[in-house]
Amino acid sequence: MHTMLKPVSPSSLKIFRTVVQWRDFRRTLPPDQPLAFVPTMGALHEGHGSLVKLAGEIAGGGGHVCTSIFVNPTQFGPGEDFARYPRPFATDVELLTQWGAQSLFAPEPEEMYPRSGPAVTVDPGPYGAVLEGASRPGHFRGVCTVVAKLLHIIAPTHLLLGQKDFQQQFILKKMMADLNMPVQVITAPTLREADGLAMSSRNRYLSANERPRAAAIYAALSQAATGIRSGSRSAEAVAWQLQKTITAAGLTVDYAAAYDPTTLEPYVQEITNPCVLLAAARLGSTRLIDNVIV
Repeated sequence: MHTMLKPVSPSSLKIFRTVVQWRDFRRTLPPDQPLAFVPTMGALHEGHGSLVKLAGEIAGGGGHVCTSIFVNPTQFGPGEDFARYPRPFATDVELLTQWGAQSLFAPEPEEMYPRSGPAVTVDPGPYGAVLEGASRPGHFRGVCTVVAKLLHIIAPTHLLLGQKDFQQQFILKKMMADLNMPVQVITAPTLREADGLAMSSRNRYLSANERPRAAAIYAALSQAATGIRSGSRSAEAVAWQLQKTITAAGLTVDYAAAYDPTTLEPYVQEITNPCVLLAAARLGSTRLIDNVIV
């Protein structure tokens, strides 16, 4: 069962719980100034912080930085971690305030989905059926639907996304272009821990024994990227080496290969430019994803 969000003490961050509250406030903002928006599911880390700070640069002195926290139930499949997904709301509010966010839209599920669930959803098309979509059927339908709703509610001029979720930002860009949404999308680089592990809210699931091994994904991707830059162009060899290195660290590989970043199609024979190395693997009960653009 979803845990109700806890009240927080007043701060410089304006918090809105309902669509009506936000829209009333939105009308008070200068229409000719940027509104930079960073959507999140909470459990924030410095990767989110980099997006919020970049949003502040985009907003400048006259614009506005809005964030959201919403653990979206429609993007979680049966048996996934919706119930246990971390929800440290009070801590998140403190971090957003430190990072310079000016407003936060934090609705309950009943506010976003008043009925049993949305009758009309956004179809991600063929891009939503591969990679993460193949492993998590329906995931990107839920992502596209909730982001479309958030964009209609917030009405931002800019949307900031992270590169770690490469397929997600790819699909959302396609959605906004195909549906003529007047929002500029900015994808920011992945922030990493000292050992290279991509910052993620799910990293907190890792045990003390698992945490060092998780860095094997980025190590494998970096090694493969170096090889490609040095002339190794066999897609089969790159995929084999990626999977071997990640598996050797005790992870179960879901996928690990070279893909065309403009189509999300895997390279089958020779890797050409451009190229993105994508990987997903499980370590215990935690599923990790990462990528490196070559």
